[in-house]
Amino acid sequence: MPLNRRKFLEKSAVTGAGVALAGAVSAPGAQAAEAKRGAKRYAFTVLGTTDLHGNVFNWDYFTDKEFDDKDHNDVGLAKVSTLVNRVRAEKGRRNTLLIDAGDTIQGTQLSYYYAKVDPITAVGGPVHPMAQAMNAMGYDAAALGNHEFNYGIPVLRKFEQQCRFPLLGANALDAKTLRPAFAPYSMHRLRTPHGRDVKVAVLGLTNPGIAIWDKANVQGRMTFPGLEEQAAKWVPKLRSMGADVVIVSAHSGSSGTSSYGDQLPYIENAAGLVAEQVPGIDAILVGHAHTEIPEYFVTNKKTGKKVVLSEPLKWGQRLTLFDFELVWEKGCWKVEKVGAKVLNSNTVEEDPKITKLLGDEHEKVVAYVNQVIGTNAAEMTSVEAPYKDVPIIDLINHIQADTVKQALAGTEHAALPVLSQAACFSRSARIPAGQVTIRDVAGLYVFENTLEARLMTGAQMKAYLEYSANYFAQTAPGAAVDPAKLTNANGTPDYNYDVVSGLSYEIDIAKPAGSRVTNVRFEGQPLADDAQFVFAVNNYRANGGGNFPHVAAARLLWSNSDEIRNTMIAWVKAKGSIDPAAFAAVDWRLTREGTPVF
Repeated sequence: MPLNRRKFLEKSAVTGAGVALAGAVSAPGAQAAEAKRGAKRYAFTVLGTTDLHGNVFNWDYFTDKEFDDKDHNDVGLAKVSTLVNRVRAEKGRRNTLLIDAGDTIQGTQLSYYYAKVDPITAVGGPVHPMAQAMNAMGYDAAALGNHEFNYGIPVLRKFEQQCRFPLLGANALDAKTLRPAFAPYSMHRLRTPHGRDVKVAVLGLTNPGIAIWDKANVQGRMTFPGLEEQAAKWVPKLRSMGADVVIVSAHSGSSGTSSYGDQLPYIENAAGLVAEQVPGIDAILVGHAHTEIPEYFVTNKKTGKKVVLSEPLKWGQRLTLFDFELVWEKGCWKVEKVGAKVLNSNTVEEDPKITKLLGDEHEKVVAYVNQVIGTNAAEMTSVEAPYKDVPIIDLINHIQADTVKQALAGTEHAALPVLSQAACFSRSARIPAGQVTIRDVAGLYVFENTLEARLMTGAQMKAYLEYSANYFAQTAPGAAVDPAKLTNANGTPDYNYDVVSGLSYEIDIAKPAGSRVTNVRFEGQPLADDAQFVFAVNNYRANGGGNFPHVAAARLLWSNSDEIRNTMIAWVKAKGSIDPAAFAAVDWRLTREGTPVF
């Protein structure tokens, strides 16, 4: 809906730093007297989180135990809350703001449960756990992330209503009016000991890739122009409105790259470009990239001023602190110095206020994910999935192909062979022998992707496989092969390495990228370029995520609105049992000069 500016300004004043506004501005005479006594200074701190992805507790719902990783990080807002409380106690509550850079309501079974199983959109439905936690912690503003749109706009709007702070998105526009569909910014007043408030503007920017990744939810309803363009529009407005400090909360990484290539004219990871191109910004809270950047300075090309950027690690593993030092000069506050650092949430205990607040919700979700839905004949794991064809990934492809075949039965394309793509989303996924629970299956497919069927040719599939093979580091014949160094070449994440079932092929890692895929066969015969296939593919990939060739332009034959994860859970429930012997096969392998690597 279009922004009502008056209502928004009223709301942003209320959702400021919790400081009184009345009598905050000193008289001119008082300002002159202060100047005679020497420069007045004021310090404040902006705390920032990003990519929380539904993490409140330090808990892994897929493994049913406390979260842990190789670096012994902890996760969740309950931990972050303890850090926030400590900083507020040290700096003074009135001298702090708490903001977020997006991707809040998707990512864990806790957030999924309250979007789908016991949805917040139901009449008399619950309040989203992330809204409850963030409200209790006193967040002042949050930018929209791309994953905010995964469950559809109604869920997002309900979440927005439940938050006692604004969700910001200056470049999330109504498709018809081209006006902001969410509040573009919020303005916050911090009271100083020196008479005049400091006005801090927070500009929220989201990711243009939403137009690709959540096309089904936003097409014709919202449009997402570039961050640089919208920042250049809004920052001068905020300055003209009297903002002493301008902070950008951007759900966009700092690398200047895009995973979707040239499919959009806007950069996916544009935070550094915003700092470089748009004058008037003091700091940028960076999100989306899931990397840790404690402090990074970018020089603005027009002014020569250094802009500080910081990205705290995902899921509440870190908390960014921007420390500002201001000086009163010529009748206004000027930023004299600003720096950034991150705090590690594994150094503190969870805030009992937050764990008590959401204990019931947590227990409901734990019970839900531990429901038994079937049995499994032999244990399957994803540990070796990035470099070997393993049964647990075959299971995804088997279910996807089976689902698409049933959906196309009786149609003109029913006779075409079905291929399927899948990626390793988690290297710790495991489906045990014996009883299988919802969390066992859900842990294999941790994203809210849906399933589509696209029409592809043999030549297009070869190009698709070749592009996917960029994932591997070139390794000469005879050289030692270290699995830990073999994958993720050029920063390619695991989720952008697709394997395809229904074909057999080899990937020669001794060859340079672009000429690795060999011996591609279908039903034992060399794959013909003009052969036609139905391709079972997730919507992220089909809509251009990862910039794989041909698939985004391929003809859509069928699509499903239910998550693939749910499709898999329903499939296991219906079958009652899983037997890897019925579907597991080695369709692809890594080679060097024709010799298998493993």
